[in-house]
Amino acid sequence: TLLRQRMLQDMQIRNLADNTQKSYLLQVSRFARHFRRSPELLGPEEIRAWLVHLREERKLAPASLGPTIG
Repeated sequence: TLLRQRMLQDMQIRNLADNTQKSYLLQVSRFARHFRRSPELLGPEEIRAWLVHLREERKLAPASLGPTIG
């Protein structure tokens, strides 16, 4: 999609490692699937709800959220 292409370009501009780029793309994909909507339609409230979900329901440690919030 155009959003994915833009994200890839932005990550390349930032000179992120290939594995980091793959991890970020995976996190965005999981985020969108959780809400069953395109990431283009999701905003700050959904991001917050996603982080709460990861922390409280999936029991991820705060340090584990680093890749999620990039």
